[in-house]
Amino acid sequence: MIEDSETIDEFLARHASDVEEAIRKAAAAEIMPRWRQLAAHEIDQKNGPHDLVTDADRKAELYLTEALPALLPGSVVVGEEAVHANPASYEAIRGDAPVWIVDPVDGTRQFVHGEPGFCTLVALALDGVVRASWTYAPALDRLAVAIRGRGATLDGEPLHAGPPEAGRDLDVATSHPDYTTEEQKAALLGLWTEGVAPRPCGSAGLEYLAVARGRLDAVAFSWEAAWDHAAGLLLVEESGGAHLTLADEPFRITGGNTLPFTAARDAATARRVRGLLSGGA
Repeated sequence: MIEDSETIDEFLARHASDVEEAIRKAAAAEIMPRWRQLAAHEIDQKNGPHDLVTDADRKAELYLTEALPALLPGSVVVGEEAVHANPASYEAIRGDAPVWIVDPVDGTRQFVHGEPGFCTLVALALDGVVRASWTYAPALDRLAVAIRGRGATLDGEPLHAGPPEAGRDLDVATSHPDYTTEEQKAALLGLWTEGVAPRPCGSAGLEYLAVARGRLDAVAFSWEAAWDHAAGLLLVEESGGAHLTLADEPFRITGGNTLPFTAARDAATARRVRGLLSGGA
């Protein structure tokens, strides 16, 4: 078992490219052959008509659940589909072992509809801190990587979000109405104001990437599932951005956050959006 951050750093120095290769292979073997080829029996509902899962989600997660711990003995995997089957497995995020946090197909609805706006998200965390992340959009063949303290890249090129252009409306992607309770909708209402242009989000992972690229000013989300946020939050941090919850604290992947929260391309924008959420609560 890894006991200090230096060992994680050494692992990443040696094996970050091996993680990338495993993610690409999972997508090539289990996701892309099913894109635009899904049969009805390969699509199921989990918690309702807007919460879909496909054979691509399940099989890609199984692939990564075998491949990733093989690279880092003693590590464990917390995957979206495994947690759906056994909610208690989520507790590994709060454990002592290095944990791979996996969303095999983030943006399943887009995937089901044959759209390219989906991605595979993998984050490596230790003691509740995300140390590295990979955001891979296989239909676009684009890969973003973030390693704590070493920056973020997209297809090998450094990412620097930078501040928004002065004087224009803030572009903010928010929790999609189909996935939002009435209470959550009310908490997000503060964004519907002059100077802000909110819109429903697509794939959370790709929205975080847009923030890291400086093509989106911020996101505002109302749920905590670590597989949706861990990879993207580090990507935003390492590109110069920031994230805040309503308690004016950074988002914690271990849970207990005061929601909703925001991630933005710079600290000033994060504070501005946080101030608007829930009427500045």
